[in-house]
Amino acid sequence: MSLNTLWFILVCVLFIGYFFLEGFDYGVGILAPFIGKSDLERRAVIQTIGPVWDANEVWLLTAGGAIFAAFPQWYATMFSGFYLALFLMLVALIARGVAFEFRSKDERKHWRSLFDWLIFFGSAVPALLWGVAIANIVEGVPIDAHMNYVGGFFNLLNPYAIVGGLATLLVFTLHGAVYLTMKTEGELNERARRAAYSIGWAAAGIAILFVVLSAFRTDMFDKPGLGVWPGVVAVCAGLSLIATRLLLDRHKEGWSFISTGVAILFVVVSVFLTLFPRVMVSSLNPKWDLTVYNAASNPYSLHVMTIVALTALPIVLAYLAWTYWVFRQRTSLKQSMHY
Repeated sequence: MSLNTLWFILVCVLFIGYFFLEGFDYGVGILAPFIGKSDLERRAVIQTIGPVWDANEVWLLTAGGAIFAAFPQWYATMFSGFYLALFLMLVALIARGVAFEFRSKDERKHWRSLFDWLIFFGSAVPALLWGVAIANIVEGVPIDAHMNYVGGFFNLLNPYAIVGGLATLLVFTLHGAVYLTMKTEGELNERARRAAYSIGWAAAGIAILFVVLSAFRTDMFDKPGLGVWPGVVAVCAGLSLIATRLLLDRHKEGWSFISTGVAILFVVVSVFLTLFPRVMVSSLNPKWDLTVYNAASNPYSLHVMTIVALTALPIVLAYLAWTYWVFRQRTSLKQSMHY
């Protein structure tokens, strides 16, 4: 295995971690104004992710840094082409972070209501835009022979990409609802369960629709060298979402959460399998695709980065596991009075 391929796999792993962990953060933020009927209940909902949300966002920074260091041409083309969309995502994430920190600094009702809705929009906008970005990367965007994006913002808002955005929005919302069934008690737990029931079939349906459209808009089901395997993995993601709904019926919250996490894993793996060895697809000419070879750093840089990454990654994962173990208890309204 070449270092180029290894770093492609590592970037895939980082995005799996980001979407799995930040996915339920987004879902909780989206659901907080609706599941929490009072200020105390909304605080309890937010408290379920209070100790971990900022650590979860670090996975995005790490993934972006890995792309910048390992595949600078990929980073340059993607961030310049998707500039406005990424700017909107960044504004949403900043507003969300500020809202988490400042929501409880003032007891006035309109103050807290404002920040509750900032948390909602700061979670919903990135959840939607990630699906739009993924769909465009897999389908292809206008990239010329000089690796420059030559389209506009509205090139990204095609029907296929919008379906992809709705898919990630609903899947992350379901992921958050299932997470809340594990982390809350009493009436909040029942509302989270009802929300998961309501969203479950919709998330599975839109995800399956996205897979069907992908069969026509990409080479997911006819990938040179891999055949139908990327498509099969994508279908498994839809089946995992169906399993989530069935597991909830049996009150197996932990397994339901694992099931939504597996669905997210399958989606990311399917996207990266569909791309490889490409990292961005040119809709103008296949010869202008960005690949793990023409978009990569020099071999020496990849070698040094590999040593650092393989040394640090186990430490980071161990610390992450310890953090979730420490904060594994359910959140109660009594605890939230002091949050």
